This record gives sequence, structure tokens and C-alpha cells, in this order.
Amino acid sequence: MDKRMETLSEAVSGIPDGAVIMVGGFGATGVPLGLVEALLDLGSTGLTLISNNAGAGETGLARLLKEGRIAKVICSYPRSPGSIWFEKRYEAGEIELEVVPQGTLAERIRAAGAGLGGVFTPTGYGTRLAEGKETRVIDGRGYVLEAPLHADFALVRAEQGDRYGNLSFHATARNFNPVMAMAAKHTIAEVRHLREDFLDPEHVVTPGIFVQTLVEYGVRP
Repeated sequence: MDKRMETLSEAVSGIPDGAVIMVGGFGATGVPLGLVEALLDLGSTGLTLISNNAGAGETGLARLLKEGRIAKVICSYPRSPGSIWFEKRYEAGEIELEVVPQGTLAERIRAAGAGLGGVFTPTGYGTRLAEGKETRVIDGRGYVLEAPLHADFALVRAEQGDRYGNLSFHATARNFNPVMAMAAKHTIAEVRHLREDFLDPEHVVTPGIFVQTLVEYGVRP
């Protein structure tokens, strides 16, 4: 039951080329920067990235794009301020992009974690986002059936964790991290404080059943 690992590199060592990975965070908040850097060092390539943003500047997700490690991006905001490397790769035709409205992205991830076959949402009905998808009118309102989003691995950031994999989060750093932890086959968490005892059950946001690996990394955000 002890899911702790000593190093970031050890924690990500099982991520192969071509893996589908979810990376938590919203902008720069709650992003597992240590795990992303370790993934860069590992050298995995041809990755499909599911995240809210496509990185900014020269570090983290942006560096994965800069070094050509990403084959496809599924996100809500690919062109946030400073996302120069996404723009360069996309304009060069080197990566595939699937844009998903932010609420729909969260619901598709949640559906995967809950074992649902999809969710009906009014968002995108009657637009190009609905092309090729099942639509339905319910109580006079149009809906689009959106498929669940699964991943091979989820990289998440938490404030505290215990040896059993239970996690709690700091303020808005919670964002996408809990639902992503539920939607992946293997969740890897970097935590700011790794406790020797167990978390108070009243403070657990993500139960350890959804977390396979965790490692301490004490840098915020």
C-alpha cells in the first residue's frame, strides 16, 4: 500500500512513447512542473496531451512542445498568452489539435472517471463543434453527445499526500487535478508535503484508490 517513490524520474519511468497523458493545472496554477520536467528528461515522444492550456513561455508543457514531444493536443485554450511554441508547431503542421470548450473538457474527463458512456451538453449544439457527433433534442433544447476522455497516465499536483495515495489540494490548484486523477489508468501525483501518517479522511479530496504513484516535490505553484 505504500505508493511513494523517491525521485521524480522514477515516478514517470513507465511512460512510453505514444502515451495519452493528462496534465493538471489551470494556466500556471496546479501544474505538476516537476513531473513534466522529469518526463522531458525521460525522452518519451509522440504523446497525446490533454490539458486546459497548451503551455506558455519556455518551461513545462511549452518545453514539451518546443522539443517536439507532443503529437496531439486536446485542450480548451491552446493560444493563451505566451503560448508561442504551440503556435509554431501548429502552424508548421507538426501537431494535431482538438479544441474542447472548458466545461465540456471537465465533463468528458469526469465521465471517464465515473465510468459513463458520455454526456449530453448544450454547448456546441448547432456549431462546427457538433459536426460528426450524435445530437438530440431534450425538452425542446438541443444537446450534443460528448464522449468520455480517458488517458493512460495523469500527472497531477497536490498540496499533501500520504503513503496510501490520498491527496488534498491548495486552493485553486485543485482545478482539473482531481477529475484527471480519476480518468487515467495510472495517476502520478507530485505533492508538496508527503506525510508519514495518513491524511484526515475529512480533508481527502482524491482517495488513494485513484492514485498509483506519488513523489514529494516542494515547489509551488
